[in-house]
Amino acid sequence: MLSKEKTLEAVGIMAEMFPTAHCELTYHTPFQLLIAVMLSAQTTDVAVNKVTPKLFADFPNPISLMNAPLDEVMDDIRTIGLYRNKSKNAKACARMIVEEYNGEVPDTMAQLIKLPGVGRKTANVVLGEAFGIPSIAVDTHVERIAKRLRICKQSASVSEVEETLMKKIPKELWIQTHHRMIFFGRYHCLAKSPHCQGCPLFYLCKEGHKRLNIQ
Repeated sequence: MLSKEKTLEAVGIMAEMFPTAHCELTYHTPFQLLIAVMLSAQTTDVAVNKVTPKLFADFPNPISLMNAPLDEVMDDIRTIGLYRNKSKNAKACARMIVEEYNGEVPDTMAQLIKLPGVGRKTANVVLGEAFGIPSIAVDTHVERIAKRLRICKQSASVSEVEETLMKKIPKELWIQTHHRMIFFGRYHCLAKSPHCQGCPLFYLCKEGHKRLNIQ
């Protein structure tokens, strides 16, 4: 596996490649961010950004979404995957925020993961993006990059990937590193066709050497 020193070297190169990496979901409040991240499971940010303007115009806050007819919520997000379950979870999440958190999105991991449809990845995105609390959200891009670069073990679970990244990267860099790893995975080290040739991280990447048959 890459050492802590080499991991920071890799992260530094990603920072040079994507200095303005950021959350690409469209939102205006912590609640809207939470819902957008929930909707993004197993679909793309682009697809989510196509449905949230109408959804948030119709139901901009927890109270309005909690009271929304389920079929209207489903109609607003029908073009994204798993829209039925996501609609139910969004309404249940809004209700819990209203009834247990006074209408405010909580700012702790323990409280966030109690919300329907919210796991560690979603909670970490909200903590970092909405509240500036150091966190690393491990989505498919982050997991893929961490394993391809051998920052963590190939067999590592999502939680183990998160733990490894937190150990190897300084806390003050967690949020930006999360964004940069996503951009690196989304726009450069793609799942099916990674840009290995000419990649500035190729010299560190055993996966890239393996793909190009370089010993």
